Amino acid sequence: MYNRYQRLKTFLSIALILLLGGTFLIFAMPDKPNSPEPTDVDVNECVSACALPSHVDLSGDGFPVKRTEAEWRERLTELQYSVTREQGTERPFENPYNDNKRTGLYRCIGCDTPLFSSTDKFNSGTGWPSFTQPIDSRTLGEHKDTSYGMQRVEVHCKICGSHQGHVFPDGPKPTGLRYCINSASLSFEETESPEAVKKLVEAWYQVEGE
Repeated sequence: MYNRYQRLKTFLSIALILLLGGTFLIFAMPDKPNSPEPTDVDVNECVSACALPSHVDLSGDGFPVKRTEAEWRERLTELQYSVTREQGTERPFENPYNDNKRTGLYRCIGCDTPLFSSTDKFNSGTGWPSFTQPIDSRTLGEHKDTSYGMQRVEVHCKICGSHQGHVFPDGPKPTGLRYCINSASLSFEETESPEAVKKLVEAWYQVEGE
């Protein structure tokens, strides 16, 4: 009787451990990446026929928009400064744009350059806002990042140099890319429709370029 009781106790203990372990895995695993909601409006096509604004000269080695250390600290919050100027990373899931499902334009927090559109945003399950592509590849720079013993591709605003995040080759269609961006690197301008996002982007190229 005693041995039977011990076997039953052992079985129940193992079952409980497996149950708790399975529950942990369910909550620990990120959501399956999903593609952006389909739309008939291609925000990105408006930049193909547009020259960059006159104040954006990318022919040199430096960034067109330059600020002093004091000016950066005055413009940015402590977190924004840490992320954009010191290549920091904000906490996953605890940032304002990770779950943002509103329609609108994401601009660089350092210089207001339009970098990403909500039409290219998707839920990656990683805890940071993710996009399949930038609005204009000319305004988003890349460089090899070997920090923390990893091989990654860092992305930054080519207009002011503000660190944005990283890009990975594990995104959904149509690009297969995942631009994993810090909310602290962005400002968000809500609009009523994707068409309105496109008009904001066009305005940046046309008005600023005059």
